Amino acid sequence: MRQLFRWWPVIGVLVMIALARVVGRGPTRLDRYFLRDNIAIYDWRLVLLFVTDHRVVTAAWVIGVAVALWQRRLRVAATVLVTAPLSALLLVPAIKAAFGRTKGGTLAYPSGHTTALVVVAGLLVIVAAWQCWAVLAAGVLIVAGMLGQSLTYHYFTDTVGSLFLGTAVVAAAAVVAGCPPPGVGAGR
Repeated sequence: MRQLFRWWPVIGVLVMIALARVVGRGPTRLDRYFLRDNIAIYDWRLVLLFVTDHRVVTAAWVIGVAVALWQRRLRVAATVLVTAPLSALLLVPAIKAAFGRTKGGTLAYPSGHTTALVVVAGLLVIVAAWQCWAVLAAGVLIVAGMLGQSLTYHYFTDTVGSLFLGTAVVAAAAVVAGCPPPGVGAGR
């Protein structure tokens, strides 16, 4: 587990790149499932999109920084403060331009909203010291955000690519902050 976590930033990015090559520029069979008229899930799209709204994600990010400062974990606070904006504002747009996959005339792979959600949720898990409840809550919110984006603005595979990219960013941030999950160890 220790080696997997330490290598996850590289593995996650490589899997995201491989997925981009496999899916190409159009929808896959899996993507078409979400594109079809699936009313049972589709009616929930606005609720599911709430968790990827930039105002919600930004508020969660600010709360994460504030809590880390309140806990006097300055290295964690600095990592949370820097990581989310860098990944959202610099990394994702560059990757989208490199892959060039579009949906509805706009760049789609990987989903920026989903990547931001994964990164901020992961950073909040770090702030919460990898508590089980935080990991579970982050997982539920991330799945909801992936579904919401898949039913509207993105292909499902765009959100899967975002999951790999976002978790790679979070794993790197945890190593930089010196607080990987229990059992992984910071300096080994």
